Amino acid sequence: MQPAAPERLDHALLKNYVLDHAFDEMFAGPDDLHPRYEPVFNRFCSLPPGELQRRKQAAELSFLNQGITFTVYGRGDRSEHIFPYDLVPRIITADEWAKVERGLTQRITALNMFLKDIYNDGRILKDGVVPRELVYSCKHFRRQMVGLQVPRNVYVAICGTDLIRMEDGEFVVLEDNLRVPSGVSYMLTNRRVMKRILPQLFRAYNVRPIEQYTQLLLGTLRSLAPEGRPEPNIVLLSPGVFNSAYFEHAYLARQMGIELVEGRDLVTHDNVIYMRTTGGLRRVDVIYRRVDDDFIDPMAFRSDSILGVAGLFNAYRAGNVSLANAFGTGVADDKAMYAYVPDIVKYYLNEDPILQNVKTYILTEPKSRQHVLENLDKLVVKSVGESGGYGMLIGPKSTAAQRAEFREKILADPRNFIAQPTISFSRAPCLIGNELEPRHVDLRPYILYGDKVNVVPGGLTRVALERGSLVVNSSQGGGSKDTWVLS
Repeated sequence: MQPAAPERLDHALLKNYVLDHAFDEMFAGPDDLHPRYEPVFNRFCSLPPGELQRRKQAAELSFLNQGITFTVYGRGDRSEHIFPYDLVPRIITADEWAKVERGLTQRITALNMFLKDIYNDGRILKDGVVPRELVYSCKHFRRQMVGLQVPRNVYVAICGTDLIRMEDGEFVVLEDNLRVPSGVSYMLTNRRVMKRILPQLFRAYNVRPIEQYTQLLLGTLRSLAPEGRPEPNIVLLSPGVFNSAYFEHAYLARQMGIELVEGRDLVTHDNVIYMRTTGGLRRVDVIYRRVDDDFIDPMAFRSDSILGVAGLFNAYRAGNVSLANAFGTGVADDKAMYAYVPDIVKYYLNEDPILQNVKTYILTEPKSRQHVLENLDKLVVKSVGESGGYGMLIGPKSTAAQRAEFREKILADPRNFIAQPTISFSRAPCLIGNELEPRHVDLRPYILYGDKVNVVPGGLTRVALERGSLVVNSSQGGGSKDTWVLS
């Protein structure tokens, strides 16, 4: 490794800034910046250390006052935490973004076609492109959806796809989030805070706006309304105030001007969904749901759920209410199914994937399983059903006991795991104390699929704030930063 402290950039901010083989978002090499970062770097150098800390504290206070917090599950501490925010924006050029946008549009189009196919004709299964047993063994496959006509054939209206940048600077897809993707409120509030905390810097760049997201989301939801409902009543269904993403649910409902409801606020009558109001029952036409399949209708799925609406699935099947996203979409973001997405794109669109996947080992395949078991110290193993950075083994940072534990888990249930190479994905400058240091980052853009595809320019850049960490999830010590796509 070599410190990035050439004479031209010999500044106290960079005394611990180290470059290695990972792609660096700010430095083109040991002796020069990427041109897009020149104004950012110059601005940060012009501010005294105390001023940087003052602005960072002002940003944190703004998040606290807005209630922008999250809850960490699975630990003793269930208190609310401020979502960690880094002041240094992540900058993406117009050309880089154009390719990302094309790739995400291609991907969500193919995945919607895949979901329609597996729940109806099953052509891709008959042709052996995707293993039939992989689909039918997925815990998110819903047999109740087989043969059901989904409004406008839109299974996934809202998607958050996780991207990482490889050592050569190319973006690749790490994961698709097709059920109830979260985090978009942090993208929007990050931008608001950045414009207030560093207004001169923001004005110095020609950054594409993202504020239109909530109106684009509202338009997408309206496009899904049942026939004969030109002025649909749209609601956002939340599990309630104790959910870790409740801030986001309330924020989005408020920004769209729609009602935020819980299961107890809705009732089914004659296969129609109604909302309880002080003026009586009011019909509901479209539900933007933030409740998982398992808990959304105790009559159709988990009978012990108190979060959903009894009879919702029957109303949906009758065509009287639309959902975003549809039931059963999780089969397409299963981590084992991810390995087949390039083949899915080729099959339905007859196109090569614009955005590539990370190499993935399917552990139900004996040769792949043997290779992984012999190389657990070099690979990342993920549980196909977990999220938030849980259920994962990072081989190079693991202990012998942890590897032995995962070996037993894999042998007991190989369908529940996949493995990938340990990737040193890109790092971006972050304000750590009074210095800039590189930290690993990913990017979650948000895609809307209705009458047309809209990809909001940017997304949520998540940061692994702990030095050397590859885990960006907030529940594992990660944070976020504003993402600037240049016009």
